[in-house]
Amino acid sequence: MTQAVLLKIAAMFLVICVGWVARRRGYLAAEFTGILSRLVVDVAFPALVFTQMLRTVDAPALREGWFCLLMGGVIILVAYLVGLPLVPVFAGKEQRNTFVFLVSISNWIFLPLPIAEALYGDAGVRVVLLSNVGAQLALWTFGVWILHGEVRGALRNLLTNYGLWATAAGIVLAIVFPWARGLELIKPHEASAAQLAGGAVVQALAMVGSLTVPMSLLAIGAQLSGLEVPVHKLSRAMWGVLLGRLVIAPAVTILIVVALAKCGVTVPVVPRLVGYLIAAMPVAISCSVMAERFNGDAGLAAQGIFYSTFFSLLTVPVVFYVVQRLGL
Repeated sequence: MTQAVLLKIAAMFLVICVGWVARRRGYLAAEFTGILSRLVVDVAFPALVFTQMLRTVDAPALREGWFCLLMGGVIILVAYLVGLPLVPVFAGKEQRNTFVFLVSISNWIFLPLPIAEALYGDAGVRVVLLSNVGAQLALWTFGVWILHGEVRGALRNLLTNYGLWATAAGIVLAIVFPWARGLELIKPHEASAAQLAGGAVVQALAMVGSLTVPMSLLAIGAQLSGLEVPVHKLSRAMWGVLLGRLVIAPAVTILIVVALAKCGVTVPVVPRLVGYLIAAMPVAISCSVMAERFNGDAGLAAQGIFYSTFFSLLTVPVVFYVVQRLGL
């Protein structure tokens, strides 16, 4: 498992490097990078979510994995509690909110998604996508509160979040019309005209959704290339962000799950390991934009994204090595 994680992260990093170089060479201009990011978030990702939910969700799976809808938010809350005691040691008063925000918000979707798919197939993808619901809710409420202390305006973003709507639509369609789960693999000679039309739509969405991971990695590389990140010695606050986000937060998450198991509350294998994966991820790319929008320290956020993404190449495989060796 450790080797698989390392291989997948290395491959993803190379695609990110392609996006980095493309931005530096002018192939992906700043304007196009923004368009690419919106295309991923508003088109490709909702298509992926809808088809994955339609393909993999049924009533038994939803009953067994309902807690995955909350898992992303819980992981953010745990990381927030990790960040609070680190503030007096690593961050000044003016950086306090941004520091805690960066420790709290990991890249819960676009980086763990291909790793979860490589390790656990459709079950891993389903857990990541269901966790996105709780993480999005936490980001636009609790996360905004951390940065700015006010969430009313941010709640409007939830109503126009196409990924959440696609998640709900895919789940409802899969539960209410179980036959729809087979539309993606429908056989033309056995289908009615209506089924063929539905199959064409679902297959088109699946093709668009398959672009999500490569386009998101290219966009991440291009965005990182556009960040103004100093290359001199890292600040105390930056070291604190790296320690909290990449080391302490995943360690505390693992310890909580182990403690729950000791108390008789066990988490199924795939959701447990995917939860560890999300908890170990670097700072989310969106944190830079969020910090700038809600009066945080945008410079610290940019550095946190850049350096945590780089160092996660080492820390994520180490986390999975420890989990594998200790049987956690």
